[in-house]
Amino acid sequence: MAYAAPIFAFEVRTVIELVLLVFALIIQGVALVHAITQRSDAFNAIGTLPKGGWIAILAVCLVLTLLGFGPISLFGLIGIAAALIYLLDVRGGLRDIGDGRGSW
Repeated sequence: MAYAAPIFAFEVRTVIELVLLVFALIIQGVALVHAITQRSDAFNAIGTLPKGGWIAILAVCLVLTLLGFGPISLFGLIGIAAALIYLLDVRGGLRDIGDGRGSW
């Protein structure tokens, strides 16, 4: 019975890391696809990095997360932060340029 606790803790940690990995991949993938489908001039109009810069940042972060660094590593956390910055800040500005409403 003394050996059951470390095994259970390892299984819980594995499940938590798997959930975080799926979350990170979804967030980074959505951000990358959205960046690819936008017009290049819209990025300059809102005063942010160019389209190629965002695509490069998001693609590198997605690849590093897929290569096994995982969402808890430094690269994974930077990737999640970059994707969230894109989705929460840049996406809203691009939407303002596109339809003038700024709604989600």
